Amino acid sequence: MTEPSSAVVAPLGSWLLLGLLFGVLLWPYQALSELGFRLQRGLWLAPQPQPLLGCLLVFGATSLLVLLAWGPLAGGRGGGTASLLALDRAPDSERAGREERWLQQLSLATQLRRLPLMLLTHLGGLAVGVESPSVALGASVLLAIRRRWPGLQLLASLSPQLVAVIGGAAGLGAAFRSPLLAVAYGLEELGQRRGLPLVLPALLLAGSGTLVATTMGQPARLPGLELGPLPPEVWGWAAVLTLVGAAAGALLVRLLLPAAAAVKRLLAKRRLVGAVLLASSLTLLALASGGLSLNDGSLSLAAALSGDAVGPPAIWLWRLLSSVLSLALGAPGGLMHDSMTLGALLISPLQGLPALDSNALAQLAAVGATALFAGAHGCPLFCAAFVFTLQGDPGLLPLLLLVSAVAAALGERWRGEGWNDHQVLGLLDQNPSATPSSR
Repeated sequence: MTEPSSAVVAPLGSWLLLGLLFGVLLWPYQALSELGFRLQRGLWLAPQPQPLLGCLLVFGATSLLVLLAWGPLAGGRGGGTASLLALDRAPDSERAGREERWLQQLSLATQLRRLPLMLLTHLGGLAVGVESPSVALGASVLLAIRRRWPGLQLLASLSPQLVAVIGGAAGLGAAFRSPLLAVAYGLEELGQRRGLPLVLPALLLAGSGTLVATTMGQPARLPGLELGPLPPEVWGWAAVLTLVGAAAGALLVRLLLPAAAAVKRLLAKRRLVGAVLLASSLTLLALASGGLSLNDGSLSLAAALSGDAVGPPAIWLWRLLSSVLSLALGAPGGLMHDSMTLGALLISPLQGLPALDSNALAQLAAVGATALFAGAHGCPLFCAAFVFTLQGDPGLLPLLLLVSAVAAALGERWRGEGWNDHQVLGLLDQNPSATPSSR
């Protein structure tokens, strides 16, 4: 009995130890996110705001980000998940001569190039979060360990593609202290062709990583709320927000794809002029919104999920434009927190209605966040699980799963090509010998 027990316990212990490493390595990303929120609160949302200093910081950081991301640090541009998705989704006929290149893009060197871009992103308050970079970091770390120590049977027995998927899923789960999130994301998004073999390793890595990951940079991660069941008089509003959220998620993607193409053309011809135009646009958005269009929206998202006031309906437009521009110019990040924030802000026109108290508004904010996220992103289980992870109300989870399934189905029809699919196709269209752009 001893030998079989050791054969089981040793791999489990190794995964758990690796997870602790994951949690520690994510500290810089979480610290950068925390820095961004502190600047946002101190310069824009303080009792005595300093918009002039805030505008200078947004303009300077964004200008430098664009020049570096489309110049010497191009390999670190974007969230870094495109090559990871391509490893899983690309047709077999397209893989020849490309897989090794995609694996090389998931290197620690690429993550080091992304780090200064992330610093500028959070200094400038661009509307993206740390989700996608955490995924890319997790995949890169696990692949680097496999390359450096080929004798480590735990990883050597797995294909590089599966190792990358496990690391990516665990990176997100550890960053947000949620093993559930790691499994849902791994199965629905990263490992559509890898399946069940990723579940236990991702669960163990994210579980132990959660023990040492910090709470920095996550103001929308609320303590467990108990809002009670959704009142019957609110059911109609929940249905409306599901439909509106799905349509708004499709709109976000439909705006993003041509915006990204236009930015790419502009910066290919006139990088300096493009950097000034993009930085000026984001600075004006910050000024118009009083700073609420900055960062990944967690301050607004936290308020909405708690049932607090989120500001006038115009905030939604400022955040939409800020999210589109931030993603289009290649800031390190993805759709996740942007789309959840936009969905939660759909409750802004409902504030003040006598039939809706703060409890009902908090529930509807979770419905809107889930609907827009699923409408833009797909992956209904993952989208519902992420909003549930933030709000933590178990009584609302069944409703969020239903909302997410409906919104994902509608969004797939209305949005056409998704953002992740667009990035994967971009990798497939590249010449295998071309310089990687990691968009």
